[in-house]
Amino acid sequence: MDILTEALSSMRTAHPASVRTEGRAPWALQLPPVVGAGFHVVLYGTCWLVPLDREAGEPVALSPGDVVFLRDGRGHVLADHPDTPPVLAEACRVDGSLPIGTVSLGGDGARTSLLCGNYHLDQGRPHPLVRQLPALIHLETRHGRHPELAAAVQLLGAELENPRIGSAGIVPALIDSLLLYILRAWFEAQPPATAAGWAAALGDSAVAPALTAIHEAPATAWTVESLADRSGLSRAAFARRFATMVGEPPMAYLTRWRMTTAARLLRESEAPLTAVAAQTGYGSEYAFAKAFKREYGQAPGGFRREARAA
Repeated sequence: MDILTEALSSMRTAHPASVRTEGRAPWALQLPPVVGAGFHVVLYGTCWLVPLDREAGEPVALSPGDVVFLRDGRGHVLADHPDTPPVLAEACRVDGSLPIGTVSLGGDGARTSLLCGNYHLDQGRPHPLVRQLPALIHLETRHGRHPELAAAVQLLGAELENPRIGSAGIVPALIDSLLLYILRAWFEAQPPATAAGWAAALGDSAVAPALTAIHEAPATAWTVESLADRSGLSRAAFARRFATMVGEPPMAYLTRWRMTTAARLLRESEAPLTAVAAQTGYGSEYAFAKAFKREYGQAPGGFRREARAA
């Protein structure tokens, strides 16, 4: 069981949206907040990412191959220089003649090319793995760093620079995979001595087996004792370690994952409520509906209808 893939899949509500940004100095583009998580890939040239609220952080210099992930899709500015006055993204015309829409702006100076977009993630109930991420992740792929992420960036750059037969299918697939490459690179870059939270939990010899068990079989009647048996720790020691790393007790996380799994089944399948209840560890449709309404504030049937209408 790949916990990272499962956690992200549980939050995705639609395919990612993206656009290519072509800027020539002087240029600056103000991007509004988005629902989900934002990302940028520098394909060519250099630029700056400038928070709209300077209290949110200082401008970040970006170089070729750099990747930025914005956990909560906050608004910001991309520019050739932090002091360049920005234009609003809504005012820019998108050229849809290529495999991916393109926005061009600026003067006649140095060129910068970026892939910009957002992943549609349910931020109303974010998985704790995502909630614990930094607000901004900046990854450099030059000089042999993060080779798999660098390869994905190079492939994207090649397809966008020289579109050919198949590019219309290849580019969206690469963008969809990019999120996993970004987060895997960030998690693996955390020094073992300082890693905490989910960065430590995914590789922890006691907590990771318990998480895997919950994700593989959410319908199983897990207890703290049965999960502790998989960890090799006593019940009390396991419960403390799990809560410290994951951010909530084992049984609370089990309920969260059951409800997250149920919500995905309701959104993506035609399974009857009795089947959804059985797959998430509830012995009756009534018990399941009561637990689901407690978590989501509405009955499963209403949730399904609302999700389908969105």
